[in-house]
Amino acid sequence: MDEKELLVRYRTTGDIEILGRLYAPYMSLLYGVCFKYLEDRDTSQDAVMQIFEQLVDKLRVHEVENFKSWLYVFARNYCLMELRKEKRQQHVDIEHNLLESEQKLNDAIEEKWSERDFENMHDCLITLSKEQAACIRLFYLEQQCYKDIADATGYDLSKVKSYIQNGKRNLKICMESRKNGK
Repeated sequence: MDEKELLVRYRTTGDIEILGRLYAPYMSLLYGVCFKYLEDRDTSQDAVMQIFEQLVDKLRVHEVENFKSWLYVFARNYCLMELRKEKRQQHVDIEHNLLESEQKLNDAIEEKWSERDFENMHDCLITLSKEQAACIRLFYLEQQCYKDIADATGYDLSKVKSYIQNGKRNLKICMESRKNGK
């Protein structure tokens, strides 16, 4: 039986053994495609098996003329989707780590503040640019979010983030120099 006949038979019967006969000759080709995109042996092997599992349903619904080229495109798209998922997860992990680090830093700062520290902070706020000082006050003292600060000040959202980041760094440097100097 040729591929077209096997495809028709699988589509009508759903017999996994037929799908296996169709798929087996292309497993090494698919592994190569997956390895090209995913760049990891184990992940590529898993992808070859996941693709087979997805074909169980896909080939019952889609009419395929040229199985080899359709399978290649399907495998490539599968790998690209996996890379997107991985990228999104990395982004979520980075965001989570940044928030966690900022919270730890804030907790550590809150624990050791004296009246003198507040005076130093007030004196150091004056040394910041007006944009940095305004954004720092709104973010930390009034606990507004970036978007609200951007709306209130008229600054671009990316500028607000930059003013807060740079202002926080400059404020810390100023306060440490005052603490160490006195």
